[in-house]
Amino acid sequence: METSYQFLLTIGGILLLGLFTSTIARHTFLPRVTLLLIFGAIIGSETFDIIPQVFSDRFDIIAEMALLMVGFLLGGKLTRDTLKESTGNVLWISISAAVVTTLTVSLGLIWAGVSKEMAILLGCIASATAPAAILDVVTEINGKSKFSNLLLTIVALDDVWALMLFSFGMSIVTSLNGLNENTSFIWMVSREIGGAVILGVLIGLPAAYLTGRIKQGQPILTEALGIVFVCGGLAIWFDVSFLIASIVMGAVIANFARHHEYPFHAIEGIEWPFMVVFFVLAGASLELNNLKEIGLIGVIYIFSRIIGKYFGAKIGSHFSKASQATKNWIGVALLPQAGVAIGMALVASNQFPEYRQALLSVVISSTVFFEIIGPVFTRIAILRTQTKNI
Repeated sequence: METSYQFLLTIGGILLLGLFTSTIARHTFLPRVTLLLIFGAIIGSETFDIIPQVFSDRFDIIAEMALLMVGFLLGGKLTRDTLKESTGNVLWISISAAVVTTLTVSLGLIWAGVSKEMAILLGCIASATAPAAILDVVTEINGKSKFSNLLLTIVALDDVWALMLFSFGMSIVTSLNGLNENTSFIWMVSREIGGAVILGVLIGLPAAYLTGRIKQGQPILTEALGIVFVCGGLAIWFDVSFLIASIVMGAVIANFARHHEYPFHAIEGIEWPFMVVFFVLAGASLELNNLKEIGLIGVIYIFSRIIGKYFGAKIGSHFSKASQATKNWIGVALLPQAGVAIGMALVASNQFPEYRQALLSVVISSTVFFEIIGPVFTRIAILRTQTKNI
């Protein structure tokens, strides 16, 4: 009985908080993502500690459900028309932003005296972004510009490049340490990415044909949630990336479901409540004390990542002949960083326990910074480009 009323009161309160936060966000420069994270931190364990344990214990499943929907919706942006319109921009900017960020952070840390091994690991982790935060900022602003579409398409591919760079970096560090697990780790990451792509295609193809038949051309909410959660469950069961699997599935359905009038309309109506709970709990789980321990390494990591994202995206924009507004603002819009980076840090710290404390302390503390500050810059970038009709 006690568990039930605590759970219901908490989820009801968080959803009302999300409504209140959206209202505040409309009258301030802060995006609702940042406000939700701040409110979550205020009511979390390190401040007022009013979220019951029974609820916070379920953060993992709530996060997975929210990110599955984010992946599905991002995949829906990868249509033939969108890719045809911006293929050059997407590939050049996404790859350049990831690679230049990795190099900038790694070299900056090596210059500061950090060991090559840890500098390489942190550089690869820095390439990841936060798709959930970026998607929500675009949705909140109702951004339908070319810049917003380009940004979402880049974000959909960003974590793929980040995982590949992380795999490469782990293999280099393994080699530098003289360990003989190089091949097995490359196989593990290749299986995670490749398996996710295969799973997304295997679910997406039949779903593209079968959905939208009950009410002709209009997939219902039950269908959308059903295939998203089945995809996520199978991905976790097979130990492949559920985010990449859901992105691939969304892209396959968007491109092959020719009878759909709006294949992603159904799920967009229910995504926000999950996102509210996700961001509040993410804020509540932020370890704010880590900010005190960030030190010089953390400061260099943060500034190097900002420089790498900005100039990496700018270089990619230059080679793809993107507009001037895109060159100036796309890197700024890619600053948010969240769960994927922490996941990489955990994998690296388990593989190389000697770097565990330093890795986790830098990545978690910088994630607090980028989760709260990053969406603000994303919002500024989108609004500035909208005024230029980009």
